[in-house]
Amino acid sequence: MENDTEYQRTTRNSVNRLKNRAKYDYETVHSIIDAAPVVHVSFLPTSIEDDPFPTILPMLGCTGTYPSNDNSDVSIYLHGHAASRFFKLSAQNEDEGPYGLVRGPNGSIPVCVAATLIDGIVLAVTPFNHSNNYRSVVVHGYASIVSDPGEKMWALDRITNNVLTDRWDNSRVPPTEAEMKATGVIRVEIVSASAKVRAGTNGDDRADVVWNAARPEGEKIWTGVVPMWTRYGTPVPGPENEMKGVPEHIEKFVQEKNKEGERYASSAAALLPPKK
Repeated sequence: MENDTEYQRTTRNSVNRLKNRAKYDYETVHSIIDAAPVVHVSFLPTSIEDDPFPTILPMLGCTGTYPSNDNSDVSIYLHGHAASRFFKLSAQNEDEGPYGLVRGPNGSIPVCVAATLIDGIVLAVTPFNHSNNYRSVVVHGYASIVSDPGEKMWALDRITNNVLTDRWDNSRVPPTEAEMKATGVIRVEIVSASAKVRAGTNGDDRADVVWNAARPEGEKIWTGVVPMWTRYGTPVPGPENEMKGVPEHIEKFVQEKNKEGERYASSAAALLPPKK
């Protein structure tokens, strides 16, 4: 690592196009992963004979450092069913992985994790200058199953609360032995990572600005940004719900997330256009 605040820039993770939008600092990378409702995990199949295509799975996950772990680096923790293909592949303790790729420490498998947030639709005079305000992350690392019961319980707590704040303690816990057996947790040790962020209004070419200004009223092209964010709706009780009203932790989560999303998207739309 270059320093204690960002990921080292390598050939693998360096942003080549629109380098001014690149971010390598821990805070930006980790916050985007934690804010994304879903992360996408890519990995290679068990063998080229069985399946020649790479696989990508949508998963729930978040970043974190297990307090009792000797390694203080932040990892990504992913949740899934223990019988799924990805978990079975991670459980294989082979020295060599698919396509002859050497596995990482302790039989871990190489993966790529991506997370994306869309914050606005950027509308210009010409479609070729349209864009999005966005925050995205690409991570490369080694994935392995979390076998330590303490770390696994800690990770499930963290993932659950990352989905909805304080939900773990406001549900039936601790989990049963059967639930823990059926549920898998994978830890991705980050090798390299980078983020890419666009925030700002539209930036039209001068010729397009002049062309649009000269058009008659009623024929001018509207330009600007449509802010965009995930909006959480009014909670709908299930058919077997036994509680009257909506718990405070859910109401608070919905209100805060909606305000946070709108505030960021609206402020991003009002910024000057980024350099091309």
